[in-house]
This record gives sequence, structure tokens and C-alpha cells, in this order.
Amino acid sequence: MIIKAAGIYKSYKQSRKTLDILKGIDLEIAEGEFISIVGPSGAGKSTLLHILGGLDQPNQGTVVLDNENVYKLKDEARARLRNRKVGFVFQFYHLLPEFTALENVILPLLVREDKVNTKAFEPKGKELLRQVGLEKRMTHKPNQLSGGEQQRVAIARALVNDPKIIFSDEPTGNLDSQSGKEIIQLLMDLNNKNKQTLVIVTHDEHIAQFSSRRMRMKDGELV
Repeated sequence: MIIKAAGIYKSYKQSRKTLDILKGIDLEIAEGEFISIVGPSGAGKSTLLHILGGLDQPNQGTVVLDNENVYKLKDEARARLRNRKVGFVFQFYHLLPEFTALENVILPLLVREDKVNTKAFEPKGKELLRQVGLEKRMTHKPNQLSGGEQQRVAIARALVNDPKIIFSDEPTGNLDSQSGKEIIQLLMDLNNKNKQTLVIVTHDEHIAQFSSRRMRMKDGELV
């Protein structure tokens, strides 16, 4: 198992009330699996994804990612773990507007502490953009790209550090149906080709049917 989560609880304080988001989540994900986590808005899907990926700390519980206990690590060590082993694809792309597609893709390489061969960064970024079908758009900035193209850049960026796991939060949420189908097919192809673990959060049952295993969330629990 590349991910093991046990007893995950998460809540937030709102004024004098406590809002319970996750209520004791246990799950295991095997290396190379394509998992979907489905459920309505507000079920806790994105919160769970962020906790599994080391972005948001639970109030209680443990996450072991590739044999490392994520929340026993200090902040800097956890950031290094994310940079080395995890790729994120978000609904809103989070591309830097002043950078080209290529520059956005290689950015995670530039912040690595163990970088040794910076000359290899640009060829690697170009190859990934070719893999996602953007070989002719490398020098374009985000505002010169369609939504589907921006999401492809985000996927290439998520892959640039050769992560073992890709977490994707509503990757088609801002796309039309055709672009959404193309993005899901691209993620499936990459999962099959590279054998990277793929975990997708979605409210779209049509997308979820392509995964090898489907988990359903309701009111902060897996049901």
C-alpha cells in the first residue's frame, strides 16, 4: 500500500460552533491504483484529498505515504516529501500568469533542494508538454490558452518531479464536457503508462466510472 490513512478527523471552529468535516476516515490505496472519491459538495472530499497529500493537517489520525508518517514530519520535511513524491492537479489550475507554459511546468524542479542538473529541466518540461499535446503552445502564457490547455499544463507540472502519486481535485470542474473527457482520458493514459497512483476527487459519476475503485463520501464519512 502506498497510502494508509487511519482515524482521520478534521473539524473547524466557526464562531462558537465546531464544524465536523471528516469523522474517522480509514482507507488504504495500493501503488498504481486509479481511485475516485465521489460524493456531493460539502461531503469532505477535498479536505480528505488535501490531508492525504500533506497539504492540510488532521485534528486526529495518521497518514503514511510511501512508508513515511506524513504528520510526524516537520513542516520543511513534509514540504520536501510533497515535492518529491506527490503531484497535485486542481480545479482552478493555479498557473502563474506571468510565466509561459514551459516555465510553469518546470517550476517545481526549480524549488527542489537536491537539484543537480538544471540544464535538464527545460528538455524535461518540453517532453511533458509534448506528452499532453501542447508542443506548439510552450511559449504561451496562461491567458493565451483555453481552459483545457491550462489544465494540461497543470497536469504536466504535476508530473515533472516523477511523483509516485497524483492527487486531482475536480480536474474537469471548470471545463466543457468535451475538454473534460479529454482530460480524464489523458490522466488514465498516464496512469496506465507510468503506473503512478492516481486519486481523483469528483462529484461526477461519469468520471468516477473509469476508475479501478470507487469510494463514496457522505457527511464526512466513507459509506
